[in-house]
Parts: sequence; C-alpha cells; structure tokens
Amino acid sequence: MLDRTDVQAAAARIAGRVRRTPLMPPSDRDAVWLKCEFLQHCGVFKTRGAFNRQLAGLETGEIGDAGVVVASGGNAGLAQAFAARDLGIRATVFVPQSAPDVKVRRIEAYGADVVRVGSEYAEAYDAAVAFGERTGAALAHAYDQLEVAAGAGTLAEEILEDEPSIDTIVVAVGGGGLYAGVAASALGRARVVAVEPELCPTLHSALEAGRPVDVAVAGVAADSLGARRLGDLAFSALEKEPPTSVLVTDDEIMDARSSLWSEFRVPSETGAAAAYAALLSGRYVPEDAERVAVVVCGANTDPATLG
Repeated sequence: MLDRTDVQAAAARIAGRVRRTPLMPPSDRDAVWLKCEFLQHCGVFKTRGAFNRQLAGLETGEIGDAGVVVASGGNAGLAQAFAARDLGIRATVFVPQSAPDVKVRRIEAYGADVVRVGSEYAEAYDAAVAFGERTGAALAHAYDQLEVAAGAGTLAEEILEDEPSIDTIVVAVGGGGLYAGVAASALGRARVVAVEPELCPTLHSALEAGRPVDVAVAGVAADSLGARRLGDLAFSALEKEPPTSVLVTDDEIMDARSSLWSEFRVPSETGAAAAYAALLSGRYVPEDAERVAVVVCGANTDPATLG
C-alpha cells in the first residue's frame, strides 16, 4: 500500500537528481495554477519515478549487470533510459510499434536498447517481463510499482509546499501511477480530479466495475495514456478516497493542447493536455474560490504540430 511516507522517502532519495519544477500562478485569463512538469528532465514526470526505482534497486542490490527493463509507450522508456545513463546502468526498453518516433529516437540517444513489439503497451509489457526473466534485468514498471508511483507523487509534495492553499490537484490518468502518487501525497490535504480520454478510460471503468478491468485503447492520447487496465496501486488509492472522475473527448484534448501553446507557450503533448482539457471544456467546473492546480506533464511532441 502506497502512502505519503513512501512519497516523502522518494523525495529524499531523488533530491538533486530531478528538477523542482515551477508552479505557474493564475493569470487574468485563467484562474488555475499550472504545475510545469513539462520542464522536468525528459519533459515528463516519469523521470521522478525512474530515479526512485533505480536508486532503490541499487540500494537493495536488485539491479545488477543486466540492468533494468521497462515496457513503455514512450515516456516511461525515456525516463528510465535517462536515469540509467545517469546512474551507469544498462537499460532495455520495449515499445509498441505505435510509439512515436520522436520518443524512440530520444530513448536510443540516451543509450538504451530499444525493441519494438506488438501494437499496444500490453504486448510490449509481456515481452519486457519475459526478457527480465530470461536475462535477470530488473523490471521497472511504467506505472504500477511502488517506487515509480511514489516518485511521481513528489510533484504533489512540491505543489502543496509552494502553495499550501491549493484545494484540488487535477491529473491525467493512464495506468494510474501519477494518480496513485499524487493521491497518496494529497490525502487529507487536497482533493484529486482524475481526467481520462473517453477512448481509454481505465480509472472510470474501474470505478464503475468496482475493480480494475480491461478497456479498449484508442484516440489521440493513446501513446501516453493508453494503458489497457488501471494499476493495482491506483485502484487501492481510489478505494481509500475516490477521486472526481472526468472524461474528455479527443477534440477537447486537442483544443486544450492548442490553448496551452497559444496562451502560455507550453509545448504539451496530447496526453499531457488531457488534465487541462477538463477545465477548458467545462467538464470540471471548480466551485467559487476553489484553488486548482493542473499538472502539465509531457513535452515530448513534434513542435511542428503545435500550430
């Protein structure tokens, strides 16, 4: 079970390895704070969990000569490859055929071995597990691993240290690692709004079914939010305190992405724009005087598509 002590331990472990990203205050035209995690190493929050996972594995001796293996739609692979290069660890990254070339090229540039397998994340994950069992490489899960989720939750610690009056933190959800970490950090201090694309609603479906269930994966944000099933850590978090669950359309995500670029010059990838889409579209309407922070957490996109 993940709790705030795990997040605090992660913050201490990764200090000096990751950036403390800024919390942009509200403007006259937008009454929300933006947690600028797109400025993190690799442009994504997953770098926090990658360092926490690998440093913890080195401490216990779990990570040896075979290094780490991870399955990823792109961003988790980037983060694990970056951390491995920094720590002198071998990294092997399994990605589906649909992984964006811009991400795959960067993973390779960090020195990791990249293997393309299958059409979606779940197939890459099965191949990564088999590789680890065969070679002894330690599995670094993209989202459903305590060290990974605890590392992600450190951004919520920063939000509530920088602005303790925040009432609500809005996050995008795929497999739920970021949600699980933020929920653990924020429990008793701020509510969490969990935003998903309508075309890959893992958390929303788990809430309805009362357990994690497989969902179809499609849409503009599938490369980063396209997990087939909510992770167990995220499900445990929603059982402890259910979040406000919000679904957004692909068009709303693309509108939010365009707005983040035109209004703030934030180069957001589609998955990272999903959280902001909940507010821009009116799918989530804050109460009067509610103080809301939105996590914008991915900048691995083709700049030519920003408009």
